[in-house]
Amino acid sequence: MNRFKQRLAAPGVRYGLFVSMGDQVAAEIAAASDFDWLIVDTEHAPNDIRTTLTQLQAMQAYDTDLVVRPTEGNRAQIKRLLDIGAQTLLIPMVDTAEEATAMVACTRYPPNGLRGVASARAARWSRVDGYFASADDQVCVIAQIESREGMTNLDAICAVPGVDALFVGPSDLAADLGHLGDPGHPEVQDAVLTTLHRIRANGKPAGVYAATPDAADRYAEAGATLVIVGVDTAVLTNAFAALAARFQDD
Repeated sequence: MNRFKQRLAAPGVRYGLFVSMGDQVAAEIAAASDFDWLIVDTEHAPNDIRTTLTQLQAMQAYDTDLVVRPTEGNRAQIKRLLDIGAQTLLIPMVDTAEEATAMVACTRYPPNGLRGVASARAARWSRVDGYFASADDQVCVIAQIESREGMTNLDAICAVPGVDALFVGPSDLAADLGHLGDPGHPEVQDAVLTTLHRIRANGKPAGVYAATPDAADRYAEAGATLVIVGVDTAVLTNAFAALAARFQDD
């Protein structure tokens, strides 16, 4: 059962965190911290298949929903992530409906898709009765919109069967709009809010990364129901800096 997918239609906003330290202890601390959902990031973090596996194992005992972001929309990597037990994938840099369709196909077994067949952790090494018959229905695909091209093709991406939600990435969107390093720029913020509204108008759950609590509130008011409010490395950096500053001489 994919709890994250089941909860997509639930009312309210679900708040989460990027898990990017590549360490199962840090991941378990995050899982025990009452976030609604967590994203194990392999796109911008030093995570590989094995570190992702150990983190999924460490976090699975907690009541938080787990998502994995691949490094890219790669068929082989998606197959491996699904085999180790990931059920919800946040696919970065989805710019067209054709790309979204290809990504969904990578998560489905034939004849519905291209996923390779193996007995692995996802099937509890053949101990899950009927796994192959039900696996497709338990996979959740989130397409990440991070460019002007993605915004242009947003309606078509929303219409792709198997795309369960869409997630806006303000930082890359800022870069593509000519405001590298400034996701708070008014043009970027207008694009983010417009995209969130359009996703919701298409009947899909909308997600977004919020760099500040104020941004999280603003995005939630715009209709986002999946809001990432931090990155574990940034949380640690800020906590260390605050603690050190408390004991530094004036």
